[in-house]
Amino acid sequence: MSESEDVRDSLRRMRGRAEDLEKAAEKATDPAERRRLQDEAQRLESQSVQVSGMASGDIYPME
Repeated sequence: MSESEDVRDSLRRMRGRAEDLEKAAEKATDPAERRRLQDEAQRLESQSVQVSGMASGDIYPME
C-alpha cells in the first residue's frame, strides 16, 4: 500500500469515527456525555481536515 493510500484510509477511518461519535451524541441522554462525544467528533473532524490539507501539499495547517 502506498503512503497516499495509507493517508486516505486513515482519513476515511477518522471521518467515520467522527460520524459515529456524532450519532452517539444525538442518542446520549446525559448532557455531559453528549458534549464530550460532540467535542471528540469535532476534534477528529478538525484533525482530518488538517491531515488532508497537509497531504495535498498545503503548507499552512488549518486552525
